[in-house]
Amino acid sequence: MIDFGKYLSRGDGIWWGQAAAEPRPLVDALITQNPRIGPIRAFTGLSWNDQLAVMPDRVSMVSYGGLGELRELSRSGRLDVVPCHYSALPRMFAERRLPCDVGLVQVAPPDNDGRCSLGIGVDYVADAVRHTPVLIAEINTQMPATTGTDTIPLQDFAAVLHTDRPLAEDPTRPPGNTDRAIAAHVAGLIEDGDTVQLGVGSLGTAVLDALAEHQDLGFHTGMITDGLLRLVDKGVATGRRKEIDPGLVVAGTALGSAELYRCVPELPARFLPTSYTHAPQVLSQLASLVSVNFAVEVDLSGQVGAEVSGGVYVGAVGGQVDFTRAAALTGRRSIIALRSRFRGASTIKARLEGGAVTTARADVDVVVTEFGAAHLRGCSIRERGKRLTAVAAPEFRDTLEKELSQL
Repeated sequence: MIDFGKYLSRGDGIWWGQAAAEPRPLVDALITQNPRIGPIRAFTGLSWNDQLAVMPDRVSMVSYGGLGELRELSRSGRLDVVPCHYSALPRMFAERRLPCDVGLVQVAPPDNDGRCSLGIGVDYVADAVRHTPVLIAEINTQMPATTGTDTIPLQDFAAVLHTDRPLAEDPTRPPGNTDRAIAAHVAGLIEDGDTVQLGVGSLGTAVLDALAEHQDLGFHTGMITDGLLRLVDKGVATGRRKEIDPGLVVAGTALGSAELYRCVPELPARFLPTSYTHAPQVLSQLASLVSVNFAVEVDLSGQVGAEVSGGVYVGAVGGQVDFTRAAALTGRRSIIALRSRFRGASTIKARLEGGAVTTARADVDVVVTEFGAAHLRGCSIRERGKRLTAVAAPEFRDTLEKELSQL
């Protein structure tokens, strides 16, 4: 195993890739060796690594949100969240505002020229690599090579670990009846030929399934999932009418099943860094853009909370604002979808309770629950409240109407 003491010193910063691209063997070794290295700062995004919950106190964990196992760190007060748009991550690495003395990557085996692809984990990793002096790689024979982003010469890695292990699969539960009801309303707001950005999770899966009868959809999004793979196979996701990157799915990473990862090299897709996928100057060229993002809560004016629930970080600003603002200003429309109830309470509220506004009300065109779609563009505050109350869970509507009259 690699001796991290050769590359990390007390007070240094380290980052690694997220989700299925997380170099788990390297991260686990880092956690084991940390006591003799000393205090360090570490950055990652979505993680399914349960070892993070028992990470030594000497590791200060930094992230853009509380995703996956990072929620446990948030509950224990050990997660430092940097509230930022996903599009800001490249600049933060460039300015060394995020830990970047050492980077851990999981890559595909080198090609005939001795260069390694970042595979399904391009996103912020490709941007961070440019500003990180020491790179350590897990070369996994099961990581598929992808196109769109520069490969990394084998000699650029300070050390490598060779593995042959399956990529981690997304543990998201299948969609339920409520998810499917919401998805049907969302699908009715998307037209043939639109370019779609979509959040992930069970609700994201339901929306993709609800689009199965559409035609010539394009996708410019953060993550490729199994639901999107099915639309490609059905000939729905052709990207034929996209203003830029026609005929191609554009994304930063893949998140799903072993079948998805196996099919990635065959997809008409480009895996590109965050500095492209989320850049305002890129998104503004997509006049057909429809963003579909999810929330924890929405207030009666249309403000969106997607980060905190019960005092715990369960989400992130992420790319929501990057895409909703582009879709609302220069694209087709921005959609926020959420279940009308959570743990017996309404998710449509007089005031946000999470303590943070993720997306401003001016960037929200439509809010969708299982009870319908509230169209907000061009509406006054009071009219917005009426429309949002109409799609709240029925048992909460009388209370919301009273609260609306007092706003």
